[in-house]
Amino acid sequence: MRRDTHTQESRRTFLKTVSAGGAAGLVGLAGCVGGVDDDGNGNGNGNGNGNGNGNGNGNGNGNGNGGVDFDTVQLGILEPFTGDFSALAEERNNGETLGVQHVNESDAYDFEFETSEYDTQLNPEDGTQAAQQAIDEDGAQFLTGAISSSVALAINEVALENEVIYTPGAAAVSITGDNCNEYVFRFETNTAQIAEVTSQWMVENLGDRIHYQIADYAYGQSVREEVDTRMARLSDSYEEVGTTRSDLNAQAFESVITQIEENAGEMDALVVGATGGHLIRFLVQATERGLKEEVPIVTTTGSFAVVRGGAGPAAHDVYSGTRYVPSIETGDNQSFVEAYQAEYDALPDNFSRVGYESVRMVANGIQAAGSRDPTVVKDTLAGMSHDTIFGEVAFRECDHQASNPVWMGRNVAPEEGEVADVEILTRLDGQEAQPPCEDTGCTL
Repeated sequence: MRRDTHTQESRRTFLKTVSAGGAAGLVGLAGCVGGVDDDGNGNGNGNGNGNGNGNGNGNGNGNGNGGVDFDTVQLGILEPFTGDFSALAEERNNGETLGVQHVNESDAYDFEFETSEYDTQLNPEDGTQAAQQAIDEDGAQFLTGAISSSVALAINEVALENEVIYTPGAAAVSITGDNCNEYVFRFETNTAQIAEVTSQWMVENLGDRIHYQIADYAYGQSVREEVDTRMARLSDSYEEVGTTRSDLNAQAFESVITQIEENAGEMDALVVGATGGHLIRFLVQATERGLKEEVPIVTTTGSFAVVRGGAGPAAHDVYSGTRYVPSIETGDNQSFVEAYQAEYDALPDNFSRVGYESVRMVANGIQAAGSRDPTVVKDTLAGMSHDTIFGEVAFRECDHQASNPVWMGRNVAPEEGEVADVEILTRLDGQEAQPPCEDTGCTL
C-alpha cells in the first residue's frame, strides 16, 4: 500500500530560503553530511555510459570527476508502517528522511532524491508488491527499507529481476549470504556480526550452556544458527540445552516460559532471537514470571530504544548485542545525533542510523559513478569506502555487507524514569566481527 508521496525541497528553493542567513547556515547543514571522494580522473565519453568509480581507477562517465548530468534520482522507501514493527519503521523512516534532506541540501552532490513511500507490513507478498509498484509507477531506480528479514529476502529478488539497487533494513545473514545478489547492499549490521560479539562475551562471562527462544521466522532462525555456530567454535564444552519457538505474531508466552523454567537450572543463559513487539511482549511476561531471577536473558536487539521504551522495567538487566547507541564517538556520529535531535527532538537509535546511512552511502555511490543507472552504480559501490557515523566503512566486494563495529551491552536501570540505559561492556571492530567471505554463502 502506497503512503503519501513527498518530494524533498529542491536545492534551489533551499538556497533561496537560507540566503538571508548567509553562508553560515549552509556550512552548518553541509557539515552534517560526510564528503564524497569525487576527484576521479577517468576519461569518460560524457554520455552517461561509463563505469567511473570516482577515485581515478575507472573510466569516469560524464566529465570524469564524479559530476553527474541529471537532476533527480528516484528512491522508493519500503517500510512496515503498520503492524508489529511500525514503531521501528517510523524510526527508520526518520533516518531516511534526514538522509534525503542532507543529500538534497548539500553541495557535495550534483543531484537530488525524489522519494515515494510504501507500506510493506510484515508480509513478503505485500513487500514485493510495494517494491514493484515503486519501480513501475514511480520509476524508482533505488529501493531502501523493510525491517522483517522475510520481507527483505523477497525484495532481494525484485531488485535482481528489475536490476535496481536495494539497501535492506533487516539483519538475517542470508540477505547478504546465501540469498545475496549483485544489486543488494546492506548497511544494517547482520546477525553474524552481532552473534560474534555476543557469543564471545557469553563464553567469557556467563558460560556455554545455552537455551534458545526464537521468533520462528527468518530473523529468529538466523540468531539461533549464528550463535550456535560461534558457541561451538569458541567452547569445546558448549551445550544447547534446548530450543523453544513462538510464532512471529505471538501474544502469549506462558507455555514456552514454563518450558524454559523447567530447564533453568541446566542453562547458563537464555538467548532470545526476536525483535519489536514480539520481544517486548516476551520480556514483559518473562519478568512477571520471575524468569530473569533464574537465568540471564541475552538478546540481539534488546538495546533498541523501541524495545527498552516498550518493555520499561522488564528490559532492565537484559544483556544485548548492540549495533548502535547515540553516545558513541566514532566517525561523524555526533554531527548526525545533533542533526537528528534538531529535526525530531529525540535521540536517534539503530533503525534511524541505518536509514540515514543507507541513503547517504547510495548517494555517494551515485555521485562517484556519475550515473543513476543501477547497473553502473553497483560496480562503484562494491568495495567503495565511505566516511560514516562509524568512521570509514565499505560494502565488502564479496557479499556487499557493511563492515560495521559491534558492541555488547547491558540494559541498566536509569537514575530517573523507567526506560533502561545501555551500559557498553565490550566492542569488536568491523573486521573482527565479520565472518570470512568464504563462510558467508555468498558467491558474488
